[in-house]
Amino acid sequence: MNSLWIAAIVVVCLIAGALLGTTLRTKVPERHLSQDSMDVIKLATGLMATLAALVLGLLISSANTARSTVVSVVDQTVASAGLLDRYLAAYGPETQEARELLRHVIVRRAQVRWPAEDFGPPEPPIPSNRNEWVELAQRVLQLVPQDDAQKWFKGQALQLANELAVTQRLAISHQLGNDLPMPLLIVLIVWTTAIFISFGIFVRMNSTVIIALSSSALAVAAAIFLILELNNPFTGLVQVSSAPSHALLAVLGN
Repeated sequence: MNSLWIAAIVVVCLIAGALLGTTLRTKVPERHLSQDSMDVIKLATGLMATLAALVLGLLISSANTARSTVVSVVDQTVASAGLLDRYLAAYGPETQEARELLRHVIVRRAQVRWPAEDFGPPEPPIPSNRNEWVELAQRVLQLVPQDDAQKWFKGQALQLANELAVTQRLAISHQLGNDLPMPLLIVLIVWTTAIFISFGIFVRMNSTVIIALSSSALAVAAAIFLILELNNPFTGLVQVSSAPSHALLAVLGN
């Protein structure tokens, strides 16, 4: 589900919870709203609010760390691919096929990550049993160096091809393992809604209270929206920039 829709649902749930709390205030017998009872409710609400704030803070921190890791992997891929292309070009014209394969791999990855952007003609999908980075390494292994310089460039190219394969696996694992679990999201919504119900029990509604509760609901929804966006670095409003990949493709193979 779209992050904005989830954030909107959170706002609706929290405001509805506050209104439900106001309704409960009129239905609950007066003896249950004594000063002692209200003090206990406030303490319980404060505990829940503190725990919810800690959970949201930890989730935002974790999501931001995961996004930073993905950005680092993308930057590392761009840098390594650019250097690999330069080494292959320096090796000699017999690396032309390997360089073309490298360009196809980078284009295919970019088109998968940023499907709405233009990276040239669409690349066909590859079977799941194929590994493009292994094929690229095999192309490099087939080279027969004629002197020490070519031997050095071949060794460096193999090392960079291995680094690209490793960083690609890291990127895939981070993308697959960082989605916010739906049960946890539901628990967070129910948890914060319960807090807003208790808020509604404390006060009688007026314009100031409504503004305060609405602002709080928007803040909680914004936190959940931020977590969802950071956990999906290649979609939504907070995307990883594709500019490095465009810059790489502009010089790759030249």
